[in-house]
Amino acid sequence: MSTDVVLGVDVGGTFTDVVLRRAGTAPVLAKVLTTPADPSVGVRRGIAEVLTSAGVDPSSVTRVVHGTTLATNVILEERGARLVLVTTDGFGDLLRLGRSARVEDDRYDLRFAEHRSPIAPDAIVEAAERTTATGAVVRGLTDEAITDVVDEVRRRSPEAVAVSLLHSWANPAHERALADALTRALPDVHVAASIDISPEMREYDRAMTTVVSASVGPLMSSYLGRLTGALRADGLGADVWVMDSAGGVISVELAARRPVLTIESGGAAGMRAGAEVARSLADGEAISFDMGGTTAKVGIVRGGEPDITHQFQLGGKGSFGVARAGTGIPVRGAVVDLAEVGAGGGSIAWIDAGGSLRVGPRSSGASPGPAAYGLGGSAPTVTDANVVLGVLEPGPLSGGVSLDVDAAADAIERDVAKPLGLDVLDAAVAIRDIAVAHMAGAMRVVTVQRGVDPRGLPIVAFGGAGPMHGVALAETFGIDQVLVPRAAGVASARGLATASPSADRVRTRPLPATADNVAEALRVLAELAVAASAELDGPVELRSSIDMRYRGQAHDLTVDAGGVTDLATLIARFRERYRQLYGVDLDAPAELVTYRVRASLVLPSMGAEPIETVHASPSAHGTRPVHFGTAHGLHDAALWHWDALAGNGAVPGPAIVTGEGTTVVVPPTWTVTVVDGGHLDIRR
Repeated sequence: MSTDVVLGVDVGGTFTDVVLRRAGTAPVLAKVLTTPADPSVGVRRGIAEVLTSAGVDPSSVTRVVHGTTLATNVILEERGARLVLVTTDGFGDLLRLGRSARVEDDRYDLRFAEHRSPIAPDAIVEAAERTTATGAVVRGLTDEAITDVVDEVRRRSPEAVAVSLLHSWANPAHERALADALTRALPDVHVAASIDISPEMREYDRAMTTVVSASVGPLMSSYLGRLTGALRADGLGADVWVMDSAGGVISVELAARRPVLTIESGGAAGMRAGAEVARSLADGEAISFDMGGTTAKVGIVRGGEPDITHQFQLGGKGSFGVARAGTGIPVRGAVVDLAEVGAGGGSIAWIDAGGSLRVGPRSSGASPGPAAYGLGGSAPTVTDANVVLGVLEPGPLSGGVSLDVDAAADAIERDVAKPLGLDVLDAAVAIRDIAVAHMAGAMRVVTVQRGVDPRGLPIVAFGGAGPMHGVALAETFGIDQVLVPRAAGVASARGLATASPSADRVRTRPLPATADNVAEALRVLAELAVAASAELDGPVELRSSIDMRYRGQAHDLTVDAGGVTDLATLIARFRERYRQLYGVDLDAPAELVTYRVRASLVLPSMGAEPIETVHASPSAHGTRPVHFGTAHGLHDAALWHWDALAGNGAVPGPAIVTGEGTTVVVPPTWTVTVVDGGHLDIRR
């Protein structure tokens, strides 16, 4: 059994959650307000709180695992470093041209505006070189050409440089030579080369991914360096790791060099938590639903693991839970397959110019927070609606804040009820119903639009606000079971504390899908596995996949290659995956495109968590009026402490269950039961 003492730290838009894990003891939890001006302040505060509660000396901590949204926020808020892009001669307009396509209703928008390139024309340097898609050199890169590029870049005084040459994935020699020369000549400038960031075909996607990574690099490096130094000053000598976008963890050094790997760091932590519950209670198949203070995220868990995609859209115009393709920034790399909407506890309710009620995507965040927090926020939010509905009880709340029902009601009355001619209670119901509708849109993206029938899957609901809305979301889709993990309010931080260090390797080499080429693909995967495993110190688990497509197609699908030994097995998996997504079973020639391997370090088990009973009372401790939304109306709900439910079997709703960091809503016609691990099983 492990002797590790591990800290999981999840920095959200409203709260920073910290969990301390060690073998043989129950987790110790802390939830503090995020400090947007410098997130490390909130991190240190939360860590100090759990160490004091656990009676653990800082020097005893063996690993700190951090989940952060810094990279995403920097890109969306356009706060990235002053950047220069180095590309092949004649391809300087690549990012400006982009996809050059209108999608969905943009086709009919008379005021349509082309996407704006993240690089100004005068910040692009073209190198005199050229290779083909087979790696053949058409125009060699001379020493004189390298010197010219370095001089041009130096003249522009950048903070970071992105190097992305045409077809460098097929022959990296020119790009490596340029990147090395720039690193030597400009030692204080962050240099990102596409062959290190995204060594895959598709020039636009690869260049944009490299630009994203380079622009965030200096800020990420500064933040992680500042955080690591502060933790050292606090007596923590442990290694600091950062969750990557696919649910593994990487060193702070790698996160600083390749920050694009952390784009969905926070979402990946939540998906890990959802997958853990799915494995133990739902045969590894579930819908993960994570609702915090700023956003709600929905994803699918299959075979006990989160779905992974290798194409991600950062920002752009929203459409039913995801950014529309072609409207945001394409990012290539392993990312948990999530749909995300701006519908969290802090999402602001407002009236648009047409007189319609909207909820989100703007959030009150940690500062000033919902009106009910009394921290200076005055705009009505989803949290304020839940206070008015009776879901949340006025008084002290996790994170050191206290809920004020009068302040919540005043905000809703002023900004929503009066403008719409409603009473305050009806306005609060409308706010909650609209928030649930937004989240339903996200769930539809990862289920119905992917050919998955959600009615056969339970929802795993967590985050500070997820268990308040999980059943309402289930009712929208005809789902009959909702699972709520113990300490659901800090589930993402718990996911961080159990994550394993990981390493990825990828190589693109398009080949027809023949028996000989499958044998070559397996050889490539074995080579990549050796390289990925060499980065980790200890035994590893390997996951391999191949991106495939039908001949003549431009896009590909990722197919699990684990256990594949022959062409027939691989083709069968590809056809089944294609049928699941598109409803068509094609018998046509296929191609192998990109080969991927992820190695994950096998960590010693911490064993089962002991469950400490905090509340000995075996019955409800009272009732209060709660409005359960349009579907159920107003009822007197039984009030339960989480631990008091144990031994009572299936407790019928209407009920409100309070636990550490979260509140669980059980409407009429549903029951709630404590199951293995202290989790809640809510059923229709």
